[in-house]
Amino acid sequence: MLVKDIMIRADKVVQVSPMMPVREALNVMREKRVKSLVVEKLKPHDAYGMLTYKNILTSIVANDGDIDLLRVYDIYSKPAFQVSEQLDVRYAAQIMVKSGVKRLLVIDNNELEGILTMTDILGELLQSVKDVEDN
Repeated sequence: MLVKDIMIRADKVVQVSPMMPVREALNVMREKRVKSLVVEKLKPHDAYGMLTYKNILTSIVANDGDIDLLRVYDIYSKPAFQVSEQLDVRYAAQIMVKSGVKRLLVIDNNELEGILTMTDILGELLQSVKDVEDN
């Protein structure tokens, strides 16, 4: 199975500007019920980034950051871990496990195609186990 078969397509991925205030980004995460945001590129040859709850907690709680003074570009991870949509899901899972990340951006020709999460992979794994049990 390939990444493209189970990824969340780009049109459903929540993206934000690196210039957005962190408080506003947190509101977007809450409203959209997501645990991460893809941070847009500033230029065509730039890299996408990722803002997660962990980035926010680390900067605000651990480093006494003031949420009203921070912008996304101050705390997000860039470049985000990324894979091709043509990659076998097994290898994407290995990247996640070895790198300690829960999400991978799916990039083709430096453009966002989607996002792959551990939840997507586990959901597919559970479904395949259920299918085998049903047969």
